[in-house]
Amino acid sequence: METESGKVGVIGLGMMGSAMAANLVKAGFEVIGTDILPEARTRLTEAGGKAVENAAEVGQTCRHIILSLALESALYEVCGALATICAKGTVVLETGTLPLAAKQKMFKLLADKEIILLDSPLAGTGAQARERDLAVFASGDSKAIQELRPVIDGFARVCYDLGEFGNGIKMKLVSNLLVAVHNVVAAEAILLGVRTGLDPVNLVKVVGDGSGASRMFQVRGPMMAKRTWVEENTASVTMFYKDVKLITEALQAAGCPAPTFSACLPIYAAAMSGGHAHHDTGSVYEVLERLTLDPAKK
Repeated sequence: METESGKVGVIGLGMMGSAMAANLVKAGFEVIGTDILPEARTRLTEAGGKAVENAAEVGQTCRHIILSLALESALYEVCGALATICAKGTVVLETGTLPLAAKQKMFKLLADKEIILLDSPLAGTGAQARERDLAVFASGDSKAIQELRPVIDGFARVCYDLGEFGNGIKMKLVSNLLVAVHNVVAAEAILLGVRTGLDPVNLVKVVGDGSGASRMFQVRGPMMAKRTWVEENTASVTMFYKDVKLITEALQAAGCPAPTFSACLPIYAAAMSGGHAHHDTGSVYEVLERLTLDPAKK
């Protein structure tokens, strides 16, 4: 069946996928999307898109397709469906933080059908996705990346063409190593300020405007200061733990020392086991509170 090039497909309508789909609708695209959860499909309809039952229905009508999938098994299932239905020349933007070997396997599967898969993870939280404040680490066929630029511009702030397929996920793991460390350090700094008598909200404002700030301090500092990691869940500890595993494997494969990253891992483990598994990673702030003794309570 021939595709209609004016449409954009989105497969996977979780926190990131739904935000991308909504922004594409706002940018004037006709969005056709699907998710295994009915409520996610309903949200797409409410945002102005068209929800369908499965990936094959997306592949039937869309020449440009975005994948926002959390699991390796979902990548295999979706790409298997697309391989049987998509027209030659279809471009699939795979945005997940998933193992490189899995992406390479699906690249070959689709390439055999003359379908182009791009390895293009995203840098940014769910909150940033809603504000179209994402960076796309695109890798693979440069012409296909260029073809998709109008679509990418509809949901992202910037797109980097990183060359060879697989460089996207490699860059994402480098980025997330820094996110893991900066998130815990932000919590340490805010807790020091609170324990020495500073107002946490004002601390985040002042330090966030200075040389000591990081992107994570600016993004998650307000959440830590206001203790809103339950209701403002933009990346859960469980979700991030998957990324931590991939980073650890990459470090081991590269023979690369990472003492700072290693030092922060017990904090995330404590968050997982301490009731924060489904809360935002900003909840590491409370983990540090529990690990330290408030002098006023001695």
